Amino acid sequence: MDRYLRTYESNGCLVVELSGEIDVEAAVAITPLLDDLTQSPGPSLVIDLGPVRFIDCSGLSVLCRVRRRVLSHGGAVQLVCARPMTLRILRATGLMSAFRPAADLDAALARLRVGPQGPPESAPGPAV
Repeated sequence: MDRYLRTYESNGCLVVELSGEIDVEAAVAITPLLDDLTQSPGPSLVIDLGPVRFIDCSGLSVLCRVRRRVLSHGGAVQLVCARPMTLRILRATGLMSAFRPAADLDAALARLRVGPQGPPESAPGPAV
């Protein structure tokens, strides 16, 4: 889809895998794509930061925008992140409690518990 992201479905959820350096340039490129992906009601979305080598405040802003849009449409978001430096940034910015990152994709999908009836049973967490 873009050099910074790819999307696919897994267990009824849309997975957005970000990669490389998520900085101002990447944010400008991916924001319209993510807006398109988050415009429908009730999306279950997993954002996978596994391949991300670096993320700055622009990237964090994009994550917050995606989360806000998904929650406003009655959906749920899970973040996959095990990279210590990225987790440190999430902690330092106070975003750790909003995103509650899972260590891997399976854990994130399990948190969403998407069933055949539709909406996930994930707690939305505080607004960011």
